[in-house]
Amino acid sequence: MPPIEYTSRTKLFVLVNAGSGKNDKETTVETIKRVLKAAGRDHEIVVITDAERIQATIGDTVERAREAHGAVIAAGGDGTINAAAQAVLGSGCPFGALPQGTFNYFGRWHGIPLEIEAATTALLQAELQPVQVGFVNDRIFLINTSVGLYPLLLEDREAFKKRHGRGQFNALLSGIATLIKREHRPLYITMDADGESRTVPALTLFVGNNPLQMRQVGIPLDQAVDSGSLAAIRLRPAGTMELLWLTLRGMLGKLGEEADVASFSFRRMTVRTSSTPGKLVKVAIDGEIELLPGPLAFRVSEEPLYALLPPPGTAEPPQ
Repeated sequence: MPPIEYTSRTKLFVLVNAGSGKNDKETTVETIKRVLKAAGRDHEIVVITDAERIQATIGDTVERAREAHGAVIAAGGDGTINAAAQAVLGSGCPFGALPQGTFNYFGRWHGIPLEIEAATTALLQAELQPVQVGFVNDRIFLINTSVGLYPLLLEDREAFKKRHGRGQFNALLSGIATLIKREHRPLYITMDADGESRTVPALTLFVGNNPLQMRQVGIPLDQAVDSGSLAAIRLRPAGTMELLWLTLRGMLGKLGEEADVASFSFRRMTVRTSSTPGKLVKVAIDGEIELLPGPLAFRVSEEPLYALLPPPGTAEPPQ
């Protein structure tokens, strides 16, 4: 669906997830209100306090925004941004993001400031631009999705950060602890990608849709992801010491040089795992865990997400 016409008079419906991100939510809400009010911008802020009703709250907000010819803005981490984008895609509503998470790959790639006041100010000068969306079955992803070992890392990371706090360093410590303690069982996966089929062993299959993430870990597919494709990264079966070495190489941006890592780009791919037929597959999607029925169908969406982003040439290079 073509996007609703966006102007400086378009009402902004701002979703703030009280359980997402690393900043104080009262301060976040007050800062957003202050900046938008000072600019004379019509807006409504919806604070999500009930995690069990997050989808219903987002869906209701998107519907009201559509009826008001408004834009939907998500303030939170990559998971919150994903949930809002899932509801916005196909609605015609312009979409905006105020990144508040640990890694913020969506915001960083698109040049959105990470400080809430600067991000809200930048939103007022933003332009509507198409953004590529990936699908796994009927779930979208803006950053990445994966099966195998990686979803287990994310589960352990959630438990770790509840005890020790958020932050990239704590996320790294959690990942190292998981690699040391967890048993690493390989999957046998059958991949049908762009007309080619093969069955291979894998500890994890990672599908990326964010050029910055590919660039940072050293997978030379950032240009492909930025040009209409997705990136598949398969980690071959390896022991604990090899996995720790690969973690270090990824931190140094050298992961693509390792023999235990295979990667390629694609537009459509179907994946069947060695799990029991009919069993739900644990899938990580933009930092959140979902159970999806197999086989898993990965594809680039035919329809982009129309996002409010800094005008070309005005944002700082992604880091």
